[in-house]
Amino acid sequence: MKFMKLGSKPDTFESDGKFVKYAVSDLDSDVTIHVGDVTFHLHKFPLLSKSNRMQRLVIEASEEETNVITILDMPGGHKAFEICAKFCYGMTVTLNAYNITAVRCAAEYLEMTEDADRGNLIYKIEVFLNSGIFRSWKDSIIVLQTTRSLLPWSEDLKLVCRCMDSVSAKILVNPETITWSYTHNRKLSGPDKIVEYHREKREENVIPKDWWVEDVCELDIDMFERVMSVVKSSGRMNNGVIAEALRYYVARWLPESMESLTAEASSNKHLVETVVFLLPRVNRAMSYSSCSFLLKLLKVSILVGADGTVQEDLVENVSLKLHEASVKDLLIHEVELVHRIVDQFMADEKRVSEDDRYKEFVLGNGILLSVGRLIDAYLAHCSDLTLSSFVELSELIPESARPIHDGLYKAIDTFMKVCI
Repeated sequence: MKFMKLGSKPDTFESDGKFVKYAVSDLDSDVTIHVGDVTFHLHKFPLLSKSNRMQRLVIEASEEETNVITILDMPGGHKAFEICAKFCYGMTVTLNAYNITAVRCAAEYLEMTEDADRGNLIYKIEVFLNSGIFRSWKDSIIVLQTTRSLLPWSEDLKLVCRCMDSVSAKILVNPETITWSYTHNRKLSGPDKIVEYHREKREENVIPKDWWVEDVCELDIDMFERVMSVVKSSGRMNNGVIAEALRYYVARWLPESMESLTAEASSNKHLVETVVFLLPRVNRAMSYSSCSFLLKLLKVSILVGADGTVQEDLVENVSLKLHEASVKDLLIHEVELVHRIVDQFMADEKRVSEDDRYKEFVLGNGILLSVGRLIDAYLAHCSDLTLSSFVELSELIPESARPIHDGLYKAIDTFMKVCI
C-alpha cells in the first residue's frame, strides 16, 4: 500500500477523555471547535493560515463574542478534521488509501486551497492521488470502497469516477503486462473453469484472465455495477470472464439461507436485478451462464420479490438451457414453476421444429431427448406432486422425446408407492 507523510513536527495532540482533544502548546487555546461529538481546543493562527472556511467561521464567532465554533456537517467526521488540523500545525500525518477520501473531502470543506497557502493540503493530496493511489490496483479498489460513505462529496470531487477509470483501465490491460499485486485464491474446476492457465511456453506465474474478479467483488453492488458496465461496454473483455465475475459476486454476497435472504429482501432484490441486467447475452439469451446458476438466480428472485420482468427473463433463459439442468437444480423450485419452464421450452422447441432446417439439428444434438429424460427423472424424485400435476407435467413431453419409456415407468412406480 502506498502512503504519504506530511509535516515534520511531533504530534502533540492529546486526549482528555474520549470526546475532548487539545493541542499541547506554551500558548493557551484560543478557539474551541465541536466536530460531531468531539471537542477540539486549538489555536486560531495555524488554522486560519491554511483554511479559508476557518477564517470565516472565526470572524463569525468573534462577531457573536465567542470562541466556540460548531461544525455539524464535516465530511469524514472528527477523524478527518483532526488530520487536517494537524497538517495546519505542521505535525506529521500519514495519508493512505483508507483515509485519503475522507481527508480530501474534509480539506475541500475547510477550503484548504492554494489561495489560502501555497502547497496546501488539497494540492498535496491531488499530487498523491495522481502519482500514487490511482497507479495502484489495490489502492484504487480500497479508495473506491471508501467513497460510498462520503457521498455526495466524493462524487462531486470526481473521486468516484477517477477510481472507476483507474480500476476499469487496469482490468482491460493485457494480462501478460500486469506487474501489480492482486488477489486470486479461487479454485475453479469443470464447467466453471472459464480461463486457461497454460500458454505455449509454460510459466510458473501465469496471470489468469479473471485475475481481477476477487478484488472487484469486494465492492458494494452499486460500485460493482458501475465498474462492470464500463468493462462490458468496452467490448474488450471476454464474456465468459464477465459471467464468471457475476457468478462469483452472487456467491460472495448472497446468503445461502432462506431466512437471511428474506430478512434483507430489499438489498438482495437490488443485487439480483443488477446481476441479471449485467449478464452478457447474445440477443436476449444469457449464453455464458449455466442453467444451474440461472435456476438459483430465479429461486432467489422469487424469494426476494424481484421485478416481474426479471423473473420472466430468467424463466425464458432457463428454458433455453433446460437440457443442461440436473434434477437437483429443478428440485429447488415449486412444481408449478417447473411446469412453466417446461411449457416455455416446448413452445420454443415447437417454433424451431416448424422449420425443417433446424429440426434435424435440435434432435441430432439430443436436446429434446435430454429434456425428456430430465423431466422423467424429476417426476421420479419430486415427492410433493399431486396426481393432476404429475399427469400434466408428464404430458408436456412429446412422444418424440421418449423413444423408450423406462424413465416414465420408473416415475409412475415411485409416485404410486408414495401415494399408496
